[in-house]
Amino acid sequence: MEEVEALRRAGAIASQVRDRAVDLVKPGVSLLDICEELERWIGELGGKPAFPCNIDVDHVAAHYTPSITERGIIPEDSLVKIDIGVHVDGYIADTAVTICLNPELEYLVEAAREALEEAIATIRAGVRASEVGAAIEGAMKRLGAKPIRNLTGHKVSRYVLHAGRVIPNVSSLLERHRLEVGEVYAVEPFSVPRDADGVVVDGPPSNIYIYRKKRSVGGLAKRMLKYIQAEYRGLPFASRWVLRIFPGSEGLEAFEELLSAGCLYSYPQLLERSGAPVAQAEHTVIVTREGCEVTTA
Repeated sequence: MEEVEALRRAGAIASQVRDRAVDLVKPGVSLLDICEELERWIGELGGKPAFPCNIDVDHVAAHYTPSITERGIIPEDSLVKIDIGVHVDGYIADTAVTICLNPELEYLVEAAREALEEAIATIRAGVRASEVGAAIEGAMKRLGAKPIRNLTGHKVSRYVLHAGRVIPNVSSLLERHRLEVGEVYAVEPFSVPRDADGVVVDGPPSNIYIYRKKRSVGGLAKRMLKYIQAEYRGLPFASRWVLRIFPGSEGLEAFEELLSAGCLYSYPQLLERSGAPVAQAEHTVIVTREGCEVTTA
C-alpha cells in the first residue's frame, strides 16, 4: 500500500501542475520560464521531477526541454504540448496536456483527449495491449485525425520511466501481451491530421540526458558524474539542472567530457516526419481487475 500511496501522491502533484500549466502558455512567453516555473511547483508540492518538463511546439511531438541559454518563446497560432513527470520516492506519475492557440487545430486536441478516454475505458486486467491501441486509433479516426504509430504508452516502475512493456496507439498484431493487476502504465495518444505521415523521426538534441554507464573520467567530470548518479537515480535530467550546480565554462567542459566518453545518452527531439502539427494527451493508470485507477486525473 505504501507504493500505491506514493503513486497517488505523485499523480496528484502532477495533475495540479499540469492544470496550472494551461494558464502559463501564451504567445510570447519564454519556453524556459514556463518549464522552470512548472518544475519549481513540483518541488513546492512535495515531489521531484521524474524528467525535465517537456514543452513541444507544433510538429515537435516529444522530448524537448529548454537549455540554460534558451531564448525561445511560444509562437502565435501554435499547438503546445506540456509533458510533466513527477516522482515521490521513485514512484512516477506522467501526464500531458495540449494547449491550442489555433482554433483550426482544436480537433486534434479533442481527438487526443477522446482517444485517451477510450483507452482508459478499455483498460483492465486481462485485456491485450493491442485492444487498447485499437480503441485509441478508432477514437481518433472518428474525429478526423489519426495517431502517430511509432509512439506508444509505456509501463512505469520505480525509478524507471520506460519499463519494457508498451501500449500502442494503433491496432497492432505485435503488442498482444495482456495487462496485469498492479501494473502502472503511462497512456499517451498523439494525434495528427489525416494527411500527415503519422510517424516521428529523430531531430536535434533535446537538452534531455540520462546516465548510461561509468567511464574513466577525472577532475570535475568525475564529480559531476557522481552527482548525476546520486541525484537522478537513472531518471532523465536536463542539462540546465546540472550546469546550475556546476556553472561556468568548467562545468560545460566537464559535461561535454561526459558526453564524449559515453557516460551520458542524449535524447533527440521527436519530430513528425511530414512537419504536421501534433497534439498529445496523457494519464498514468494502475491496472485493476475491473478497470484502472487514473492517478493523474
